[in-house]
Amino acid sequence: MKRWIKLLTTFAATAVIASMAATLALAGGTETAGARVAVAKSPLGRILVDSKGITLYDFVQDKGTTSTCYGACAALWPPLITKGKPIAGRGVRASLLGTTRRKDGKLEVTYKGRPLYYFVTDRKPGQTTGQGVDQFGAPWWVLSAAGKEIHRG
Repeated sequence: MKRWIKLLTTFAATAVIASMAATLALAGGTETAGARVAVAKSPLGRILVDSKGITLYDFVQDKGTTSTCYGACAALWPPLITKGKPIAGRGVRASLLGTTRRKDGKLEVTYKGRPLYYFVTDRKPGQTTGQGVDQFGAPWWVLSAAGKEIHRG
């Protein structure tokens, strides 16, 4: 009986890890060359999204282009990482796109000088479940094409 319980526990743990890995991959947990940022319609208005239509957020706690989201914060709010110059998709002003170097040396995409992040529960285009969430010391907001925080929703 103990062997079956151990086997079931191992299976459940493997399923949880696989699910988390899939979520991170969908949410940009993997690096891409020249990450694309675009604008898409949402119930909150026209907002910034990645190449798959997944919502991007900014974190009020960040200081200029410097990210303050690491550890547990970055596990729930993965940064949009790029290996090359970010690409302006439909509706995005290329002049507002940039990058900032994170503590681990990776490049995080910025928009109007603000680092960009995902929220792990946004798994499909159009989801904005992180909008206005107050975590890790400050709220998180979606951004307009002008790079302004949208404070509704």
